[in-house]
Amino acid sequence: MKTTFYGHASFELETAGKKLLFDPFISPNPLAKDIDVNSLKPDYILVSHGHGDHIADLESIQKNSGAKVICIAEIAGWLGAKGIENTHGMNIGGGFDFDFGRVKMVYALHSSSMPDGAYGGTPAGFVLYTGGKKIYYAGDTALTLDMKLLADENLDWAILPIGDNYTMGADDAIKAAEFINCKNIIGMHYDTFPVIKIDKEVVKEKFKKAGLNLHLPAIGESISL
Repeated sequence: MKTTFYGHASFELETAGKKLLFDPFISPNPLAKDIDVNSLKPDYILVSHGHGDHIADLESIQKNSGAKVICIAEIAGWLGAKGIENTHGMNIGGGFDFDFGRVKMVYALHSSSMPDGAYGGTPAGFVLYTGGKKIYYAGDTALTLDMKLLADENLDWAILPIGDNYTMGADDAIKAAEFINCKNIIGMHYDTFPVIKIDKEVVKEKFKKAGLNLHLPAIGESISL
């Protein structure tokens, strides 16, 4: 099993013979200029919420690949109105068994609206049970006590925002890692815009002092999970 970072909050997870793409914001991101969006052919696209910096390439990649979109029910309805019907709508606390494993939708403390101003439902994160691993993709979120509900999941990996300003920053992400009882962390949602630029070495040192394994992959880099 491996994950590939495509910048900002966009990752592709390869597991059980399937490709899962999270929050595709690639072509508008100058930091991801070397990624060919047209080459991405996921089987599934998981969407945490409706902001443009998470769904900019959603429609084009879905139409190019035929991927099934897993998202909150309101986003599924919004996509259906655009003619994209290969969706699987969910809601907070619900889980579903797919051919690659199980997905549970969990709470994220953030805001959400679609690029056209439509209601985007509640922001979400995902816990994936696949390939013998448990992986938490937090989405855009603040630190919240609800994360403690994941402490007994024995998570193998967690993908957490660390850029601050729009989401939790490094200090709160360290607390989040403690809440969810997970030591293997992949950072996201940083450096894309000036207000979320971080000092990587300072952040790495903070996580190291907390006894956490922080990974900050380069755009296009893959990590074995």
